[in-house]
Amino acid sequence: MRHHSPWTPHLAEGAQSPAERLAEALGGDILSGSLKVDDRLPAHRDLAWRLGIGVGSVTRAYAILERRGLVRSVHGRGTFVAARPDQASDQIDLATNMPPPMFSDRALARTLNRLARTIDPRLFNIYPPVAGHLEHRRIMARWLAALGTEAEPERLLLTSGAQQALNVALTVARPHVGYAVTEAQTYPGMLGVMRQAGLEIESVAMDAQGMLPASLEAVLARRRHQRAVVYLTPTMQNPTSATMETARRQDIARLCRRADALVIEDGVYVRERDPARPSLLDLAPERTFHVSSLSKILSPGLRIGVLIPPPRHAGACLPALLASSLMIAPLSYAMMAQWMQDGTAESVRTSLHAEAIRRQDLAVSILGEWMAAPTYHAFHAWLPMPAAQAEEMVGRARMLGVSLPGPHTFSSGDAAARTAGGGTGVRLALGSVTFRTLPEALRRVRQACDLSQAKVSRDTIAIS
Repeated sequence: MRHHSPWTPHLAEGAQSPAERLAEALGGDILSGSLKVDDRLPAHRDLAWRLGIGVGSVTRAYAILERRGLVRSVHGRGTFVAARPDQASDQIDLATNMPPPMFSDRALARTLNRLARTIDPRLFNIYPPVAGHLEHRRIMARWLAALGTEAEPERLLLTSGAQQALNVALTVARPHVGYAVTEAQTYPGMLGVMRQAGLEIESVAMDAQGMLPASLEAVLARRRHQRAVVYLTPTMQNPTSATMETARRQDIARLCRRADALVIEDGVYVRERDPARPSLLDLAPERTFHVSSLSKILSPGLRIGVLIPPPRHAGACLPALLASSLMIAPLSYAMMAQWMQDGTAESVRTSLHAEAIRRQDLAVSILGEWMAAPTYHAFHAWLPMPAAQAEEMVGRARMLGVSLPGPHTFSSGDAAARTAGGGTGVRLALGSVTFRTLPEALRRVRQACDLSQAKVSRDTIAIS
């Protein structure tokens, strides 16, 4: 086993405790490859002296990393970097939008061993309540409250991922509306649900903050004899990464209230409390279906979503949820509760937040002006460009060994509804590869962007 004594982590300033900041710094070094498998971490007292923190802080930091499976302790010998599976492949996937893995096989095994000793067997011997066990709903309500979304546990429904929550919300809204409104570029999973429900979709123009109130107002006024359901993602919009400021959110809520429109708010990328950006659930609770999930902020494998409906539609959600016939696996419930109660979930959420910032900073440094500057932190980025160039760029990237989604994947309607700030473009998923692989992937994307621009310019000159 290798020794790594000369190494000292860099602790960033922040409001976190020394133990949390140390765990974040160490975790980043392990995930980026700066610390290799079987490297031995410094002894507790030695590292505490070098960093000027208490020995207890080092002990707690190592314990956090061990819960995540990033390190292993060997009695009498020390703490070592644990083995992790290599994710490298010939084709680099920047199409699948998910956070990087923060749970190793060791962390999962440790959780399962703990659950084997403590789990309530009744979870497996009876059908769970349709909306989830009340105790699990209480745990989820506390988690959401820490992120700035307040809801009584009794009003909250647990679902098998955010997609099911969106399905239930639209199923309940469908009898009360005549058409749907969404951003010009939006989540394709929701577009599929709307089309399956037989709803006509109106596209609303966007800018760097997302849906434009003036464009929404024009649509609602033109179709004032019909009621609308408005679907939008105010925070880290998928795919454009747009995030609304307070005034924009207030304008959207005011317009929806004036037109008596229902709202489906997709909040799956909200990973921190931000009083400056209230949710539409806060601004218009009487008409907003709020959807959240653990997949984007903890782990893609933890398929637990949340639906908070308006009070007058809560009763209709239970039969709609039951009819969808997708129940959360009891083991997922148990793992969620375990991680939220022992601090693992909060540790991973904090680390993923820091990792998102790190990856976004890397993307900006390599892609430069090709990339829309993000104002929030998640694991996707947006490269705005004309449709023809976007098509060319995706093809060039594929030839260079990088997989990207096609530019029309997210289109909700007529191209005339799009604007330069939120029109056509290409989305990059920044969390689907290791940090070690990401710089090369981004350099290839930059090369594809430059080549596509040169190709479109040549074609334009030839046509002229």
